[in-house]
Amino acid sequence: MKTPLFASLFLAAAVVANAATPEECLRAKKLGKTEQAATCLLELSRSDNAWYRAEAAWASGRFDEARNLFQQALSANPGSAEIRVRSGRLYLERFNKSEASKLFGEALKINEKDAGALMGMALLSAEGFSSKAEDYAKKAAEADPKRLDARELLARLALERSRPDEARKHAQQALAMSPDGAIDAMAVLATADWLEDKKTSPWEQKALAINPNYSELYGIGGDIFVLQRRYREAIALYEKAVALEGHNYRVRSELGVNLMRLGRDQDARKQLETAYEAGYRNAATVNTLRLLDSYSRFDVVRDGNLSLRLRKDEADLLRIYAMRELKKAVSTYNKKYRFELKEPLQVEFYPDHEDFAVRTMGLPGLGALGVAFGDAVAMDSPAARPPGQFHWASTLWHELSHIYLMKMTDHKVPRWFTEGVSVHEEMQVSKEWGDRLDPPILKAIRDKTLLPIADLDRGFQQPDTPTQVVVSYFQAGRVIDFITEKRGWDTILQMIGDFKQMKTTAEVIPARMGISPEEFDKQFLEWLDADVGQMARNFPEWEKTMKPLVTAFEERNWDKVIADGPRVRDLYPEYVDKRSVYEMLAEAYRAKGNSDKATEEMLRYVRKGGRSPELIKSLATLLVDAGRNTDAAGVLERLNFIYPQDAALHQQLGDLYATLGNKQGALTEFHALVAMKPIDMAGAHYRLATAYKATNQPQKALDEVYLALELAPGFKDAQKLLLELSP
Repeated sequence: MKTPLFASLFLAAAVVANAATPEECLRAKKLGKTEQAATCLLELSRSDNAWYRAEAAWASGRFDEARNLFQQALSANPGSAEIRVRSGRLYLERFNKSEASKLFGEALKINEKDAGALMGMALLSAEGFSSKAEDYAKKAAEADPKRLDARELLARLALERSRPDEARKHAQQALAMSPDGAIDAMAVLATADWLEDKKTSPWEQKALAINPNYSELYGIGGDIFVLQRRYREAIALYEKAVALEGHNYRVRSELGVNLMRLGRDQDARKQLETAYEAGYRNAATVNTLRLLDSYSRFDVVRDGNLSLRLRKDEADLLRIYAMRELKKAVSTYNKKYRFELKEPLQVEFYPDHEDFAVRTMGLPGLGALGVAFGDAVAMDSPAARPPGQFHWASTLWHELSHIYLMKMTDHKVPRWFTEGVSVHEEMQVSKEWGDRLDPPILKAIRDKTLLPIADLDRGFQQPDTPTQVVVSYFQAGRVIDFITEKRGWDTILQMIGDFKQMKTTAEVIPARMGISPEEFDKQFLEWLDADVGQMARNFPEWEKTMKPLVTAFEERNWDKVIADGPRVRDLYPEYVDKRSVYEMLAEAYRAKGNSDKATEEMLRYVRKGGRSPELIKSLATLLVDAGRNTDAAGVLERLNFIYPQDAALHQQLGDLYATLGNKQGALTEFHALVAMKPIDMAGAHYRLATAYKATNQPQKALDEVYLALELAPGFKDAQKLLLELSP
């Protein structure tokens, strides 16, 4: 490993300054005073104070040594808040965020107004995209008005929230405190200019004049561009940072992660391995390298410029449905958006949710199902979640809509708008798709806590509560519903063009809707209340009446369930989760021998978006028993979009299709059955052979019959089919 220039100077320094402090050394280093910083840190390294030696080790890249020295320093000074803060900052940067939080918390117990500890909590909260980051930074600035980094962080947080005017205000306040020292504030000001598509910024030159090796100028810019989903521009900034200072391993790691987001896996590995070998082993670096290693267990399935990355153990099954749905969505969107994708597009399915989490690490406000980057979509596979919790096709259409809006606006679309369009699109495919009205949404509507349209991005980027992201997804989707109902789809396309020109939401709403953002909010809320307001007001009554209904169900008091169930159901008809009224009523009707009523109730359940595979399959059985095979097949088809990893599903649906004369449908389902490798593989191959025969593919039918007979030589139906197929 090459020794960084700064470390070389540090080791070679011969002159020792008097009374060096960690703050002085780090300040000199940040401002590009390399020799002064190296000399200063050399003195710290020779100190009898373990804390000072820890700072010197940290600055020169000896992170494990620094951690051990901080522990020694704390043992010698158990009441020190300052040592806890600095140790916490090391843990936050390199090791363990929970340990960092613990250390900052201990420091605040010693002194609740410790500015360093408050800054530590602010930085920790900022990494988690929590709205508390701003509160902590403000408290740090109040505790120590000379705290430059607190003001700089406030500037950065404002820009992350897409509030450039506020960001510039905080940055200018930092510069007023230290005109030649607030270079992070200069980085924020430069980034604000770049975000407005200005090719150059005077703040870039000013920062580099102070420190020609100030790589975080571009590192901070890259971080903020990533949050805006402008990945290509972020990568260009990170590359400039690494070219300026190759041993800035934080930025090198971010560069690797984002190269991977654009499908440049080999380039990503090179950057990540360089950071790892240099000792930079934070969670993103380590886990992303592990994910890259795991790709040897994946297949890539291509069709034109579309491809799927599927883990080998589920590739044969998912390719049947995923590629078909992907092509359908692309064809639909090409026409609807009047825009065709030119570059290759890859969709990645991860059956291990932790792999998907690594793929999306470092992005705020994401639904935990899928994410779009630019030329790639990453998402959970159906196997990543318990059956019924995930509608993979709905997620695919949602994420693919993001791809179109990103490309059509050069990634300049506001978060609320692209999420709103994607939520809207899910429901355009089918009213059963998309997410239901969850209790947090009903409470937000009832309590009137929906955000103003001009500030809706905040609900995604830095939510005030854990449920605000979910509520904001719903609100954004309904806003798009409202606009299309009032003004038509062409207005959405016009807005896309406006956002490409970097117009703000506050500018676009009056231009396209003819009313102010405030009037828009008023009209939207009135429209929404007419649609779902009563359900929101019913929610307390629903909660109250559900409890005795559940008790009656558990006690098998079927008469009470049947008597009270319809009224409770209609208070909150969107509720289709576990122990829904639909399920309880259907069970009660079955127990009373009324299969028609049970069937009717379960049909209501699926039409409202219920996704339990067991309940859906039980409905199919009721329909088959009633001689309604076409309806039964239609019900089972839903499960291929929810949880296709079910051999019994494909066998039952394939048999139904065969009975109904849907030859292509039977062929598809029996292909899926074979891909599932069921216990009765001979029977699966036999069924596939019959489907090939029905579709006039005798050679393929023969191949499948032979496979069936290899597994079960005495299989009489297969023997009979072989005779029929033999020339």
